[in-house]
Amino acid sequence: EVGLNYVFPLITSSYNLIYKLHPEFPLLSKEGDITIGGVFSIHSQISSPPLTFTDAPEPLKCSRINFREFRFAQTMMFAIEEINNSSSLLPNISIGYKIFDGCGSNLPSTRAVMGLINGPERTLEKTCSSHLSVHAIVGASESSSAIAMLQISGIFQIPVISHFATCACLSNKKEYPSFFRTIPSDYHQSRALAKLVKHFGWTWVGAVRSDNDYGNNGMATFITAASQEGVCIEYSEAISRTDPSEQVTRVVRVIQSGSARVLVAFLAQGEMEILLEEALKQNLTGLQWVGSESWITAGHLATKGYSRILTGSLGFTIRKSKITGLREFLLQVNPSQDPYNNLLREFWEATFGCSLQSSPHGQTQCSGSERLQDIKNPFTDVSELRISNNVYKAVYAVAYAMHNMLKCGQSGEAVNHPCIWKDALESKQVVKHLQDVNFTLQSGERVYFDENGDPTATYELVNWQRNQAGDIVFVAIGSYDASLPNGKQFTMIGINTTWAAESLERPQSVCSESCLPGFRQAVIKGKPICCFSCIACAAGEISNFNSAECSRCQLEYWSNEDHSQCVPKVIEFLSYGETMGVLLTAFSLFGASLTLVVSCVFFWFRHTPLVKASNFELSFLLLFSLTLCFLCSLTFIGRPSEWSCMLRHTAFGITFALCMSCILAKTIAVVIAFKAKRPANTVPQCSAPFQRTSVLSCTLLQVLVCLLWLTLAPPFPYKNTAHATERIILECDLGSPIGFWAVLGYIGLLAVLCFILAFLARKLPDNFNEAKFITFSMLIFCAVWVTFIPAYVSSPGKFTVAVEIFAILASSFGLLFCIFAPKCYILLFLKRETSTLEEFSPFIRTQSVSVQLSKSTQEQSSVKGKKRKHGNLQFKYYKICCLFMF
Repeated sequence: EVGLNYVFPLITSSYNLIYKLHPEFPLLSKEGDITIGGVFSIHSQISSPPLTFTDAPEPLKCSRINFREFRFAQTMMFAIEEINNSSSLLPNISIGYKIFDGCGSNLPSTRAVMGLINGPERTLEKTCSSHLSVHAIVGASESSSAIAMLQISGIFQIPVISHFATCACLSNKKEYPSFFRTIPSDYHQSRALAKLVKHFGWTWVGAVRSDNDYGNNGMATFITAASQEGVCIEYSEAISRTDPSEQVTRVVRVIQSGSARVLVAFLAQGEMEILLEEALKQNLTGLQWVGSESWITAGHLATKGYSRILTGSLGFTIRKSKITGLREFLLQVNPSQDPYNNLLREFWEATFGCSLQSSPHGQTQCSGSERLQDIKNPFTDVSELRISNNVYKAVYAVAYAMHNMLKCGQSGEAVNHPCIWKDALESKQVVKHLQDVNFTLQSGERVYFDENGDPTATYELVNWQRNQAGDIVFVAIGSYDASLPNGKQFTMIGINTTWAAESLERPQSVCSESCLPGFRQAVIKGKPICCFSCIACAAGEISNFNSAECSRCQLEYWSNEDHSQCVPKVIEFLSYGETMGVLLTAFSLFGASLTLVVSCVFFWFRHTPLVKASNFELSFLLLFSLTLCFLCSLTFIGRPSEWSCMLRHTAFGITFALCMSCILAKTIAVVIAFKAKRPANTVPQCSAPFQRTSVLSCTLLQVLVCLLWLTLAPPFPYKNTAHATERIILECDLGSPIGFWAVLGYIGLLAVLCFILAFLARKLPDNFNEAKFITFSMLIFCAVWVTFIPAYVSSPGKFTVAVEIFAILASSFGLLFCIFAPKCYILLFLKRETSTLEEFSPFIRTQSVSVQLSKSTQEQSSVKGKKRKHGNLQFKYYKICCLFMF
């Protein structure tokens, strides 16, 4: 009461100022115990009088009756009549109504709400009381008008229930605590439109909106949701019914010059009609229209003039319903119901194109007996009852709130117990009970409000199609339910869709053509993200159709030539099937075969002095080890496996250790034989058991190293993906590098010892050339393996194995040719007698002759001299024996 004492003087003074000259009265009204106000945009055109600032301004003039909005007003009257005739809802209470025209504008809507608050008297009062003339208001049809009404009605906490105001801003209960609506908020519709556009692949769209709260808020939500869906807006224009024609013309030119082929029109019906008129003038066709629920089911827009532009339009609207008895009620409307009602007269004249009064202009005069049944217009068409059903639900919501507030039918067993009437109904109590209403209509639809005063957001997706008669019909092709989880909200029914210009092919609206698989989108500087160029994916990356980014393949996969899918990487290893593998295999087998040939030659000439002097047993053991050296290289070719990895390195180490041990035993025997000063009682260094033992000992030591290596950290197959990105190198990991270099180092040590000892024996008699050949062979061997180390470390992939095989073959061929080639040459190509002792070793023959002469010339000498000379001859014979054994 205290608040009202401060507010009423302000409202009264404002009211007196506005209505002093032209008070506002309802167009349709009826008395009742409870009064429900109604504000509808019954007229769609408003003319502002000129302001001279010298005379009193003329009242606003609303013209051009809107049949659809007039049907909304009649639906409110029908619902009230239906409730008054009900014995279960407000049984002993009558409901009246006051219906005003908001003209789709803020100022008339403000005048209307003040007229509702004023009271029943047609004369102005000097004072106001706290008793309000209406208990609830149904309306308005526009969000801006509803906001303007709430600025005044909200002060008195009069509940306003809108059937068509969809602005998301009205869900703010702190600012509009007394506002309710039976139509979902634009927050859900805008998001649904964004999902619709994305669903059809339209990423480049134009946008036009009403320049009011409805259009601005709805479009802002749509743009935000569209950006989240990856949709870009080429342009966003705003128009208003009060804009000059030049502004509308400019907007249509922007639309026509744009490259977007889809236009999202978030427009109220008034702005939509203005835009379509200019679009017809400029022949704006071929666009795919996506509309808001304000106009998407407006039947009067589906005329032949507009249908050429709008056929194929898509948009969300609330589900249609059936209201039993409404068509019959509408067809009963007649000026005779209230002969003095100007609205009924205007409706009748506009419907039948006649005049109820005699006209001097020759216009047809109405008889009053015209039949609405013969007329097909938005007023009589009840096939698409969507917004009308919202009006119906709003009236019933007020009735149920009043029913609960007056405690009707709640006395014991009496279901239809009379209501407990209160002389002073507080509007805030009506708001409270409206928040709690929950009822079901005869159609089975459940009505309730959430905490924001909004209903459940469910929509139908409608498509403008032509039926067989050529008329535009609204066909439901999908649905949207905001209460479902994300991803399941938008669904398509599967009905064929008509697109722009009645095409059966879906239009494309993109800034840039989609990137093919294997390409990614690259944003063009200064343009939206939907405008991009296509750049090929890098090696090892793939992309799907129209991908924003390329994705890298997994470690063991690589991109195909088109970069459209990941395929297993090529596994690379030195195989027998490739050229390099074939060549190395051929050289390996050739070396082994050549070694066997040399063995056969030595065996064939085993009784010759040259073969005997070469130590038959040790030479065959050396040839055997060389054969194994050649063959062990084959273990390095082929797909690495667990056993082949262990075999290749150990076989290589042991065979070369055996080979070096044989050469070392030969070299030691030669050096000891020719460097000794005095004969010993025994000659262990030249004996066969010593040589066998030394070879066996040196080889067993290498075997021991290999066993330790295989036991502690054996080699194993390894897929190397670090060296080459496009392929997998299948190689043998050493397991323990120490073990590998220990095996290689031990072979190197034996080779170095052989080289040093052979070098020390380089000054042996010229006829004895084998020490020189050993020296040269060791020089080749060491050179090969010294150059092997950097080549092995730096060679990539399968070439590492090839380098190792090459080193094995090169060193093996070097040993074979340097040691055995001269002997084979003597055995095969010189005369057979040259292989006798006398021809092969003049040095030995000279020594024998010297011994013979010494014995014949000095046999008469003293015994002491004989003994000394005999000792010298014995030492020389010792050397010769070692030579023959070697």
